[in-house]
Amino acid sequence: MSTEKDLPPEDAKLLTLARATRARTRAAEGAAVRDLDGRTYAAATVDLPSLQLSALAGCVAMAVASGAAGLEAALVHTAAEAVAPDDLAVLRDLAGADVPVHRAGPGGVTSTTTT
Repeated sequence: MSTEKDLPPEDAKLLTLARATRARTRAAEGAAVRDLDGRTYAAATVDLPSLQLSALAGCVAMAVASGAAGLEAALVHTAAEAVAPDDLAVLRDLAGADVPVHRAGPGGVTSTTTT
């Protein structure tokens, strides 16, 4: 486990965005991604009767809708032990392989790379 201070500055910004989005909406998760142009997108879990969307899927949808050609990093702020496989699949659809995905929660920050 690493801490926020161990993250590169660009990824620490993703943590700040994801954490703030989750806190502001009181959602189960908050997420943030950075596209290949350096633009960032943040989203929270959506849990409505007619629409359920994970925070990471919301970020990917916003990036696609904004014309992003790909992603270079992602961070999910959650109490879960791991980023859900379905969320990693959504991320890979736009980002491809070898994208760092950080999971932040009460125990600190962990990093994985999508493949």
